[in-house]
Amino acid sequence: MIDDKPPPRDRVKEILLSDMKASPSSKKEAEIEGVEAKCEAFGYLRGLRDSSASVEFRFRDGNSTWFSYGLLGSWQYNPSEGLLLKFSGDAVYLVLIRGSNLDKPLTEGAINLTHAGLQRHRVLWIREMSKEEIERVGETGPTIDSIEIGEFATFEERREWLKKKAPAFVSEPG
Repeated sequence: MIDDKPPPRDRVKEILLSDMKASPSSKKEAEIEGVEAKCEAFGYLRGLRDSSASVEFRFRDGNSTWFSYGLLGSWQYNPSEGLLLKFSGDAVYLVLIRGSNLDKPLTEGAINLTHAGLQRHRVLWIREMSKEEIERVGETGPTIDSIEIGEFATFEERREWLKKKAPAFVSEPG
């Protein structure tokens, strides 16, 4: 008598594989089902009432810098210059984010980097993108060309840095 059943080890494999087929098939789908979601430029918390304690800035060279949302003061968005965030602690830090479509809602429509993201402390990380990634996203979503962080002890230092890096953010006295 020939038994057509696979050996027990193979049956276990079949069960595991069928479970895997029923679960999300891609990493992106798995992340969307969880608490965190992302696009190429940034990661964020999905829940409308969720908020993060800090935001991470990821650089192309593999380094990262974190700032507490509790230190985030004023910030400005100018589509021609970028996004300027001011963090105040022992010193004042300016974070200049350059890119395109920084205020564009993602395809889900519930979040963007500026209003529904940073303003509500839902952004977990923002990262510099490679040229290829920027080209792939194109005009369909936000892209991050560069992130620059400056540390300053005086108002004059901040003003000079901004004059060089992003003059549109410098307000003239008067």
